[in-house]
Amino acid sequence: MHDPFSDIRPYQDDEVVTVLDRITGSMTLHRALLKYRLPMLPHWLRELMLPLAQWMLKRQLADVRSVAGFQSWLGRWVGKLLDKTSGRVIVRGLERMEPGQGHLWISNHRDIAMDPTMINYSLHQAGWPTSRIAIGDNLLGHPDVADLMRLNKSFIVKRNISNKREKLAALQQLSNYIRHSLDESESVWIAQREGRAKDGIDETDTAVLKMLTLHGRERNETFTESMSRLRPVPVSIQYEWDPCDLMKGRELVARRKYGSYRKEEGEDTRSLLTGVTGRKGTIHVDFGTPLTLEEMASPENMAAAIDRQILQMTEVLPVHYAALDMLQKEFNTLHEVPVEPVDELVRAELRARIEHEARDVQEQVLRGYAMPILRRQLPAAIIHEAEEPSSS
Repeated sequence: MHDPFSDIRPYQDDEVVTVLDRITGSMTLHRALLKYRLPMLPHWLRELMLPLAQWMLKRQLADVRSVAGFQSWLGRWVGKLLDKTSGRVIVRGLERMEPGQGHLWISNHRDIAMDPTMINYSLHQAGWPTSRIAIGDNLLGHPDVADLMRLNKSFIVKRNISNKREKLAALQQLSNYIRHSLDESESVWIAQREGRAKDGIDETDTAVLKMLTLHGRERNETFTESMSRLRPVPVSIQYEWDPCDLMKGRELVARRKYGSYRKEEGEDTRSLLTGVTGRKGTIHVDFGTPLTLEEMASPENMAAAIDRQILQMTEVLPVHYAALDMLQKEFNTLHEVPVEPVDELVRAELRARIEHEARDVQEQVLRGYAMPILRRQLPAAIIHEAEEPSSS
């Protein structure tokens, strides 16, 4: 039987054993796991431990025969990871929805791997079915990463297509697959825009929303009719500390200085690993209110409604006030925005994170942390204009 989604869909239960055999045989994966678990050991000793690591992973996964079984195993690993890298996880809003019904979770995008991980971890902990995850093919260059992602219910968004006709066909296939998933009562996670909001400004791209309704063309559905069948819900994901903050700041400054930024080979994978293993502090996952037909009247209306909910759900934290205070006192900017008293321990930690960076990168990182306050206090046009830092 022909499978129109075979090249983009997640792996299915009958493929799990074959994929796990491939994963457990990967020395590259075992090296990465040993380096993460035992970073202080010398390289030569970790190499000697490779056969043991392979045996242990095969033993742990020996009884896994389904996607649900793999996700259950992975959930225990994610729980241990969060114990190590975060203070606590706060989840709110699921009580407003029916767990037996599929939803289109549309969230802000700050971290390559952790954003969808936090969605599914939150759902799993609440006893909900996990979601299928939209992920760009730029992150699947390494076969081990691709296998792990597709085992974890990820489906592929084809980005590296230049031919316009092929690109439209890929977008149509993607839209059809998302509609197919929701028709099967499977929830789907997708980011509100392509790429992370490296500047801290969470804004929905209407092109993403238009793509989601391509499936309705053959049915002569309006935008509202197509979107309503996907049952979209905005979600806010917030990390107290961003493990990739310096990497994002350097990239934004480079783009501003030179007009472009060329990623090094493997940079996306390094960013993914940094986000997963780095300290995040408190994590907030807020599921919003299902969008109304009026809010889905057009792509523009819908984008504005999503942005409103995400901003309303975003917490203003001590690190945000510390960043704003430092911008005012050390960079002589944004004095029109009131600032609350600052936690000196938080300020000290923030300064320690940025002190070895160039001054323009320091300012960019601070702006990212201050953005939840700026977006409440300043008009959007001024915020975008203010993204040109005052220092050279």
